[in-house]
Amino acid sequence: MAVKIRLRRMGAKKAPFYRIIVADSRAPRDGKFIDEIGYYNPLTEPVEVKINEEKANEWLSNGAQPTEVVKRLFNNAGLTK
Repeated sequence: MAVKIRLRRMGAKKAPFYRIIVADSRAPRDGKFIDEIGYYNPLTEPVEVKINEEKANEWLSNGAQPTEVVKRLFNNAGLTK
């Protein structure tokens, strides 16, 4: 089972915010997930990102692969693999 750390779209039409989740790579974008480790709101000024660093580091050490966008969010938050 390949596990990914990725974004799950939430919110209303044209007003998205995203939850950062850990999910099986075969699961749909907004489908079943394993764990929620934070959120990302691109509409606020400045952009709001909240990441539970303990959970993120735990999943990264267990082999979960972040997507490109999540990898960029982790780097901006100072959380690197």
